[in-house]
Amino acid sequence: MLIKIGYDISYEVSAFTPMLLMLYVRPERVPDLRGPEQLVTDPAVPVEYFSDAFGNRVGRIIAPPGATRVFCDTVIEDNGDPEPAYLDAEQHPVEQLPPEALQYLLGSRYCEVQKLSDIAWQLFGDTPPGWARVQAVCDWVHSNVIFGYEFARDDRTAWEVFEERRGVCRDFSHLALTFCRCLNIPARYATGYLGDIGVPPAPLPMDFSAFFEVYLGGRWHPFDPRHNQRRIGRVAMAHGRDAVDVALTTAFGKHSVKAFQVWTDPL
Repeated sequence: MLIKIGYDISYEVSAFTPMLLMLYVRPERVPDLRGPEQLVTDPAVPVEYFSDAFGNRVGRIIAPPGATRVFCDTVIEDNGDPEPAYLDAEQHPVEQLPPEALQYLLGSRYCEVQKLSDIAWQLFGDTPPGWARVQAVCDWVHSNVIFGYEFARDDRTAWEVFEERRGVCRDFSHLALTFCRCLNIPARYATGYLGDIGVPPAPLPMDFSAFFEVYLGGRWHPFDPRHNQRRIGRVAMAHGRDAVDVALTTAFGKHSVKAFQVWTDPL
């Protein structure tokens, strides 16, 4: 199937402001693009491209004073199937993990492994290791945390999500991936497009979606505690230790968002 993806975002700055824009699909999905993925700015400014330490594709601009619009519209091909569930994917002993996965066992800015370790083992220590344990984590977070855009806060940590029991998709993912790290399962934060394909359409404006990925059975697998089901048409854009590493926009100066639109529509 073909999916039309893109965004139209406007920022306001008062002075020349360097910005990093992590608004591209992951390199693994580039071969699936059926049109150019070009980041267009208005007014037109030079866009420098680079890959960060996690392999994410990043655009770098200097926004001039006033309004700057950032726009992209393209098409990507997807197999049209729900994300597969590998129920027999095994959990690796820590000593057998590849070196690049080890960092995803450690605490990070929004993921306090030390604070939540005892709680994680109390809640999930009796579950079978591997896929079933990760699913048990997602089931618990999905059932015990209330979702609402009115709960959005850009500095809420996994521990605070556990205490407050509310948040948005990034909070669900931060808590679930922290539990997984506590249980010696490498887990990384991820973000991307996720449309209402194969599910009832949500009566809310489309947004980018946060989820997380775990390393089981020799590969990375996506999990989504906010929706808690295998979905169709998820398009990964970036991953890292937590939301700090995959911020859609990082502005090095005072700025505000004036318009924000995302689309993920099957053709």
